Amino acid sequence: MTWYTYILLCDNEIYYTGLTSNLRNRLISHKAKLNFATKRFSKIKLVYSEKYATRKEAERREQQVKRWKRAKKKALINGDSELLKKLSKS
Repeated sequence: MTWYTYILLCDNEIYYTGLTSNLRNRLISHKAKLNFATKRFSKIKLVYSEKYATRKEAERREQQVKRWKRAKKKALINGDSELLKKLSKS
């Protein structure tokens, strides 16, 4: 089974990080306001995802990304590896 770690942009200001085995259905669920953490947002957009072979790998990555500050998440989303390295050092 394939697992995904993903980042949503909620109301153009908040990043939400999660994991799922079905990215399409999970996004539908978020947009339908069926998830406690995102039901208060009116606009939800998938901005980033990574694929993993196991749930454990996806969970590990989810927890790592959740600890990051906004700037680091934005660098990941934008594919800016130089900025991501710089932010990792500080």
